[in-house]
Amino acid sequence: QEASVTHFKEFLGTYNKVTENCFMDCVRDFTTRDVKPEESSCSESCLQKYLKMTQRISMRFQEYHIQQNEALAAKAGLLGQPR
Repeated sequence: QEASVTHFKEFLGTYNKVTENCFMDCVRDFTTRDVKPEESSCSESCLQKYLKMTQRISMRFQEYHIQQNEALAAKAGLLGQPR
């Protein structure tokens, strides 16, 4: 239960940072309530870039974790031995 609350808080913190960064980078005109097309496309692109970046980091982390486990198993002499 406590771990899920912590994960949710981390998610909200990340969401707030991404929202703020994309807003600051993309929204320029405060003279109208309407969102301009370029502001909308900029913010969509910003979010897509962030999502792709986090997906790539996650994949690299998984690859690194697998390599570390294989290295530890090889060091322990567990790989390549018949069962």
